Amino acid sequence: MMEKIQAVLTAIDDFVWGVPLIVLILVAGIFLTCRVKLLQVFHLPRALKYMFKNEEDGVGEVSSFGALCTALSATIGTGNIVGVATAIVAGGPGALFWMWVAAFFGMATKYAEGLLAVKYRVIDGDGHALGGPFYYIERGMGKGWKWLACFFAVFGVGAGLFGIGTFTQVQSVTSAINNFFDPNGQNIAFTIGENGYSWAVVIGGLVITICAGLVIIGGIKRISKVSEIVVPFMAVIYIVLCLMIVCCNFTKIPAAVVAIVRDAFGLDAMAGGALGAIMVAMQKGIARGIFSNEAGLGSAPIAAAAAQTKEPVRQGLVTMTGTFIDTIIVCTLTGLTIVLSGAWDMGLEGVAVTTKAFQTGLPFLPEQAASFALMLCLVFFAFTTILGWDYYSERCLEYLTGGKKWALKIFRWAYIAAVFIGPYMTLSAVWTIADIFNGLMALPNIIALIALSSVVAKETKDYFERQKPGGKLKAKK
Repeated sequence: MMEKIQAVLTAIDDFVWGVPLIVLILVAGIFLTCRVKLLQVFHLPRALKYMFKNEEDGVGEVSSFGALCTALSATIGTGNIVGVATAIVAGGPGALFWMWVAAFFGMATKYAEGLLAVKYRVIDGDGHALGGPFYYIERGMGKGWKWLACFFAVFGVGAGLFGIGTFTQVQSVTSAINNFFDPNGQNIAFTIGENGYSWAVVIGGLVITICAGLVIIGGIKRISKVSEIVVPFMAVIYIVLCLMIVCCNFTKIPAAVVAIVRDAFGLDAMAGGALGAIMVAMQKGIARGIFSNEAGLGSAPIAAAAAQTKEPVRQGLVTMTGTFIDTIIVCTLTGLTIVLSGAWDMGLEGVAVTTKAFQTGLPFLPEQAASFALMLCLVFFAFTTILGWDYYSERCLEYLTGGKKWALKIFRWAYIAAVFIGPYMTLSAVWTIADIFNGLMALPNIIALIALSSVVAKETKDYFERQKPGGKLKAKK
């Protein structure tokens, strides 16, 4: 029965993430890059500066940095550890190259998302901000497109509740906990069908559920406060560990880069299979890259809309840095550790690939210590992603229901329940479901970004024309 379900899910996933959607996302990124005149290159330093410098007299619920951390809490997750490993195992080292390509153009996409989120957001009398693709579709494209906005919101709720927000995160965490504390499965708590689940999985899943529930019930402000503390801490720790692995294997870096580029273009495949190898690398790399940094999905602008700012372009720049940090830095380091160690070609799956890379790449640490360090990073990454995606899903539901409080309360408990049962889902089904919802979210959002690209270009031009020497900004006319 499970084989049939998996076959159906795989067929849907292959259709959703087929060539048309991959081309659409890349073309949209290239198109927006042209409209904003390579802004992700020329204004990246300014964007990184704005990350830590909050705007004076801004209107919104949280600081720009808080909004970015909320977005990063959702993007820096298991996709950076498990997703990258899954992509490289399935598509070869070349998948990492296509992650870079997707991230470069995705920065322009993310910029446009953040800009439009602030421009078309709605702020009520209590200062509650609501915005994202559903509002820039409805208010930017017109009421006649409200159906498209509703489609996005429905897919957003599904992605959070059944995919990227719950199942994939807690499943990866409990797998890592189990691999560390009970790798041989000697302490089985119960079995479901042919699968046995250890006490490490049960206890780990329960602790994650309780901790997530305590934060989720507090809403965006509590999620933002927790994210501002946890996200920078976990990112720095993980980056330092990966840099240590790269430094310990620096002599292998040139060969690894060559392997990544050659594999990306199928140069190592036989003539007849070169095109197929390229397509697999592209599909896995772009899909996992988007899964990780979420450029084009329309999730990050939901958090950006809550930022305390009056300038859409400014917040767009801050939002853009999320893709740079997530993929260009974190995913690249993960991919390099996996390729340098050769862990991608050892017949392993999921988090076991990255775990092996850490064990092999850090020879001065005992294997247990390396595994424990990765497990802690994964726990923090996944925990904050669970929080971030609860916020995204709630805002989508709020749009669909008109802000009915009872619906949001029911959803929060359903979300917590999904986290609780996540460890007992099968790995392949979990990632396939997440991929499907990601693709379904991306389609209406990309349509809106292309349709509103003239607005993005106009706002961008106006903002930089108002710049005074010294970085000060003239008021809008």
